[in-house]
Amino acid sequence: MKKQFILSLLVVAATASAQEGWTLRQCIDYAVEHNITIKQAENAAKQSEVEVGTAKWARLPNLNASASQRWNWGRTNVPIQNADGTYSSVYVDKSTSGSNISASTSIPLFTGFELPNQYKLAKLTLKANLADLQQARENIAVNVAVTYMQALLNREIYEVAVGQVALSKEQRDRIARLVEVGKAPQAELSDAESRVAQDELSVVQADNTYKLSILDLTQYIELDTPEGFSLAAPSAEEQTLKALTPPDEIYQVSVVQKPVIQAAQYRLQGAKHAVRVAQSGYYPTLSFSGSIGTSYNSTINEGLSDQLYHQFNRNLGFSLNIPLFNRFATRNRVRTARLQQQNYVLQLDKVEKALYKEIQQAWYSAVAAQSKYRSSAVAARAGSESFRLMNEKYTNGKASAVEFNEAKQNLLSVRLNELQAKYEYLFRSKILDFYKGIPIE
Repeated sequence: MKKQFILSLLVVAATASAQEGWTLRQCIDYAVEHNITIKQAENAAKQSEVEVGTAKWARLPNLNASASQRWNWGRTNVPIQNADGTYSSVYVDKSTSGSNISASTSIPLFTGFELPNQYKLAKLTLKANLADLQQARENIAVNVAVTYMQALLNREIYEVAVGQVALSKEQRDRIARLVEVGKAPQAELSDAESRVAQDELSVVQADNTYKLSILDLTQYIELDTPEGFSLAAPSAEEQTLKALTPPDEIYQVSVVQKPVIQAAQYRLQGAKHAVRVAQSGYYPTLSFSGSIGTSYNSTINEGLSDQLYHQFNRNLGFSLNIPLFNRFATRNRVRTARLQQQNYVLQLDKVEKALYKEIQQAWYSAVAAQSKYRSSAVAARAGSESFRLMNEKYTNGKASAVEFNEAKQNLLSVRLNELQAKYEYLFRSKILDFYKGIPIE
């Protein structure tokens, strides 16, 4: 009996460690690749790249061309040539037509420092959106880790339940043999049959719970179907208790690495340039412009090529715009930009404090989980030894079936407690590593 029990435990352990399947890293990578929120964040970053390009090339001259054709019917002003060679005009009823062709360009020379600050603001906005994208990926990683660890726990609970059925069946078979030789009452065999049925029901329930957790995980990572999906067991190294880094040391590392902090810093830096963009309304603006064009009119007694040549015109000029009073619009834009800058200062302070609180909570939770895992492991070893001794006593007829079942239930309880403590510790330790900049995997 002892050898059979030990063999069943070894089979369960070997099954858990040898099973090949999706690792946590693979699940995270798949989720990041297919998650809709991530794709939306990627599109926001790409849109910011386009805006950077727009701001970058805003200093270039523009170039526009235009052409028009018109037709007129009725009374119109027609030029005529006088005897002395001069021209005058008369109104006559006549159908006329005309054409215009032109091209123009303008170059901003000075915009009150608006363009360079717009460009710097666009680049910082891009960096902030890229940090938001990285933060979205990290959020997905944490959520996948929670679901993955729960699925692993449910799988091991199922395997423990299977082991309990094996023990109950061995007990039932042993009692059946005793009943056959008249050394045990039939009622005891009925009780053993009942316990087998109850344990088998627990297996069904544990299996359903595990399958539902697998379904939750596959749906979260956007996998099409859970069919054929399995989990890889955590390595022995991950389950080893290790020293925990103090929260202040973790914060010093995390505050310069975490994208949520970086995004807030970039937006605060961008707010300074947004104020300068608003202040550009106080400055005069200077631009250069030029144009060329020609036209044709059917009322003029010249050929097309002659008219296009004679009416060809060129224009060059500078335009200076000096703001004098715009109903306090610029002043209010500056005030709004400064208020937004103050909000970004507060937002940065808020996320820094929130990060420190999260690290503190994660550290204390990890310490508690580590202590619980250590004590539950000791309790599990003690429970296994207690059951081994009780099993020997029961085999030798020195303990009752009630005592044996009580020891078996105690073994189940301490093993479940150990499993829960183990996966809680694994998750908490991964969260601490996450705050230290170590990817969850």
